[in-house]
Amino acid sequence: QVQLVESGGGLVQAGGSLRLSCAASGRTFSKYCMGWFRQAPGKEREFVAAISWSGVNTYYADSVKGRFTISRDNAKNTLYLQMNSLRPEDTAVYYCAADSREYHGGGSSLRNKYQYSSWGQGTQVTVSS
Repeated sequence: QVQLVESGGGLVQAGGSLRLSCAASGRTFSKYCMGWFRQAPGKEREFVAAISWSGVNTYYADSVKGRFTISRDNAKNTLYLQMNSLRPEDTAVYYCAADSREYHGGGSSLRNKYQYSSWGQGTQVTVSS
């Protein structure tokens, strides 16, 4: 198992920016695709963004495309989510997650939360209008 710890959440006004980080330990971080998901009160956990193990390929939900950027630093075992032009509807607990498959090619399966075997505890992001 890989242990994941998110940080960087907080309260921000609409139009503002936040950068989330996810520190990984345990399994070799660089072998696995990684994803960000979010869950608002009373709603299902939903896909936000994912990145291949190499960092070459990225995937985004339509609702965040053009505003959010996922990246990773394999030397630092850290995943990032840069969030710009935040909206009140982005308010949620944000989770990072590690794919269960080593060196997977990525693709649409990364949008499925059931492909991920390790999850962080989440960090709250609140966007005020």
